[in-house]
Amino acid sequence: MNVKKFTAANSRDALRKVRELLGPDAVILSNRTVEGGVEILALANDDISSLAAPAVEKPAIMHEVAAAPTSAPAPGVASPAMPGSALFIQQRRYDHDYARNQDQNKDQASGLAEALNNARDITLAPDNTAKELKAVMSEIRSMRGMMESQLAEISWGTLQKREPHKAEVLREMLAAGFSASLSRYLTEKLPSVSDAEGGLNWIKSILARNLNTLTNENEILEKGGVFALVGPTGVGKTTTTAKLAARCVMRHGTGKLALITTDGYRIGGHEQLRIYGKILGVMVHSVRDEADLRIALKELKNKHTVLIDTVGVSQRDQMVAEQIAMLSGTDTEVKRLLCLNSTSTGETLNEVVRAYKGPGLAGCIMTKLDEAATIGSVLDLMIRQKLNLFYVSNGQRVPEDLHLANKLYLVDRAFKLKRETAPFQFQDDELPLVMAAAGNPMNDSSLRGVSLG
Repeated sequence: MNVKKFTAANSRDALRKVRELLGPDAVILSNRTVEGGVEILALANDDISSLAAPAVEKPAIMHEVAAAPTSAPAPGVASPAMPGSALFIQQRRYDHDYARNQDQNKDQASGLAEALNNARDITLAPDNTAKELKAVMSEIRSMRGMMESQLAEISWGTLQKREPHKAEVLREMLAAGFSASLSRYLTEKLPSVSDAEGGLNWIKSILARNLNTLTNENEILEKGGVFALVGPTGVGKTTTTAKLAARCVMRHGTGKLALITTDGYRIGGHEQLRIYGKILGVMVHSVRDEADLRIALKELKNKHTVLIDTVGVSQRDQMVAEQIAMLSGTDTEVKRLLCLNSTSTGETLNEVVRAYKGPGLAGCIMTKLDEAATIGSVLDLMIRQKLNLFYVSNGQRVPEDLHLANKLYLVDRAFKLKRETAPFQFQDDELPLVMAAAGNPMNDSSLRGVSLG
């Protein structure tokens, strides 16, 4: 048996050497990892015949005995066929050795076949391991998700019986518009309380503690600077810009303020800001690209405050990145204020923040508060994303309907809008299903920064 050993840095190179020397029909006997690479033992296909069990010839004496005459033996010599004779014993011994050799050859052939099968499995393993591992991991994740959902459903089903006040707090948070993951996270951390009202007060205090708001309006009005209001179409950027402009004029006069608009896409888009500017006595400058904006900011560098009204862009549009690049490419620092529509769902608001967030985002402004049936979703988002809330806009009047954000008022208001959300509130038997679908909140990285103390 002419077994060859091949060593290479990896299995592919080793197999290539096997094919070059022994041909494509070579048989792989073993495949193992050694220091510096992979070692393969292989055998040529033609040499397989040498592994077959060879026929064991019987000794010549056996033939001689078989050919001996059947006449009576000489005196004193035992008959060859007579039991107990020396030739009979020797014949039995040779027969026994012959059978034993046959059994050994069968065992060797069987072991070789098993080794060949194992070698082929090992050889094919690198190609199939990735696919098999991916399928196994997918099944494990699926089983894990099913078990977590079922355990969560059972857990929250029993919770309603053991601690009904927690289930009541959970129902209130969901009705206020907060996400199921945040609601579950805070409800699980709820300390021992005697009733649902005490638990709800604790929840309100935690939410207010984690809201970052502007406590002093002088951050904008006194310090000044360049501020750009950004956000999707229809969130109230132009109206909010006019409200901020009116506050700046009331504090510093018309000579300290400048207005810039980049909205050259909508028909009459820049005319709306020009009308506000004419009422306030402030010049409105229109720019089209980064070069125009850079020139305009250089000309207005002596202004105390510059407000930029940007064109509305969908959070899924590539123009968002272009707009951010335009505002960041100037020599002057431009602070972006993201306008968040209070009437939008949590999923939509999350997309908006992810698209517009980045260097230069100073904070956000809640708009259309007067139109929102629930505001838990926007508060939930600001807590997760740790956004600084500057102002709250609750109407179209300029400049009356713009207020500094009051965290305690906003949290309290979130839980008071029950009449509007009554048709969409969850019933007791629906809460376990909602919590099962919410997943494990400990796996939500956006909740890890929520302060509970």
